[in-house]
Amino acid sequence: MPDPLLLGIDLGAGSLKSTVIDGTGKVHGAASAAVETLVPHPGFSEQDPLGWRAAMIDTLAQLWRQGVDPARIGGIAFTAGAHTHVLEEADGTILRPAIMWNDQRSGRQAAALRESDGARILELSGNQASPTWTLPQLVWVRENEPELFARIRRIRPAKDWLRRQIDGSDATDITDAWGLMLADARSAEGAWSDELCRIAGIDPAVLPPLVGSSDITGAVTADAAAATGLVAGTPVICGTSDTNAETFCGGMTRPGLGALKLATAGTVSSLTASPSFSAKVIHYPHLVPGHCYTILGTNSCASAHRWLRDTLFAGLGFEGMDTAARAVPAGSDGLLFHPYLNGERSPYWDPDLRASYVGLGFAHGPGHFVRALYEGIAYSLRDCLEVLRGLDMGFSTARLVGGGTRSELWQQIIADVTGLTIEIPREGDASFGAALIAGMGAGVFADTKAAAAVIGVAATRHPDRRAMQRYEEGFALYRDTKEALTPVNHRIVAAGRGGN
Repeated sequence: MPDPLLLGIDLGAGSLKSTVIDGTGKVHGAASAAVETLVPHPGFSEQDPLGWRAAMIDTLAQLWRQGVDPARIGGIAFTAGAHTHVLEEADGTILRPAIMWNDQRSGRQAAALRESDGARILELSGNQASPTWTLPQLVWVRENEPELFARIRRIRPAKDWLRRQIDGSDATDITDAWGLMLADARSAEGAWSDELCRIAGIDPAVLPPLVGSSDITGAVTADAAAATGLVAGTPVICGTSDTNAETFCGGMTRPGLGALKLATAGTVSSLTASPSFSAKVIHYPHLVPGHCYTILGTNSCASAHRWLRDTLFAGLGFEGMDTAARAVPAGSDGLLFHPYLNGERSPYWDPDLRASYVGLGFAHGPGHFVRALYEGIAYSLRDCLEVLRGLDMGFSTARLVGGGTRSELWQQIIADVTGLTIEIPREGDASFGAALIAGMGAGVFADTKAAAAVIGVAATRHPDRRAMQRYEEGFALYRDTKEALTPVNHRIVAAGRGGN
């Protein structure tokens, strides 16, 4: 029999991607399908879980048309963004659209939690309450949709709801449990926190059992096989959050090597064996045993890039935008962009910040808008990196993962703005990482060390000293204008709410 293939399925904010690899890391097939995000009110971000299922079935059909043999698949694993959750009734009926990790509606609830229980939440969960987390989002549902809240009988992280459509399992891993802000981060084995559940107003019984990220949770059911073309009985592995998988498959497998992510959101991550919980940073358990990863993130990254394309460059496309940006010098002739299109997480934790182009003049053309966006997001990542450096958790080399890595210009700008040596892995998206997890669960890889052995570097970008000097000035201006505009942003948001 041929060696088994491994299937990784990743649910992203804008699309779902499925990737099939073998035990050497060679990709045998990849497919994606769009996922719609609903914005019923400013700052809201929701998705219909049934759309996830439809996108998954679509990508699997694409893989079979590409020639992938489902009978060769020896394991399937899932990833998705942390914090996104599905609320169900006892019979599995979905109660409402899933609130996304980038949703900002719970800003008032998060602020109230920090005021009333902030120190205790940080001590128990390892993280500070902000609108990103499920705990404040549940408090919002409790206050604004009380009848619906009373009907909750199961809370499932997104990747676990999707996996359940394939194997009928009821479980989550410890990384996504931390993402709900309902797990006890002090527990070495992993456990739900009765106290955090009390703060959220839920019974711990509505939460799924905890298992390892590479544990087998079940097998493809007959019904799922009929709907998807998968073979009934194929082992299904739990999986984990998308960033956990991306940082691992990108090569962040030892302390001292960081990871930067250019996806819907942008993130800066560092691996540590001894996490020190702080309100300044976010912590999660990592796939590498005995380690956590510290992460800070900017809400709008590739999503801002896509917004710019759709708003101003619909006829040009990403490649055309990149070409236009190449003609513009470092610093964009004084044009600055702040990427706060949906509020901001690190390091400001302010849902009422708003995006801006600052310094516009008649000399600025289309390419300036694109390059300034590249630079503004790089400045935002630098803002996050400076927090890690201040905590002695910095690094000199980072793996760059996510869809934004396709632009060589953006890669170089990241290196020049941060001063880091940037390495581009051969494969760095979460669906590839999910396939590696499938391999660990199915026994193709003995452990994380064996899985990491298939990871390679495709390119390296070194910072240019002249550009670094220009960007030092630009970064100072970026921060100064952010501070100057913060009260104006708050007034704009308050006016939009009617002053409330």
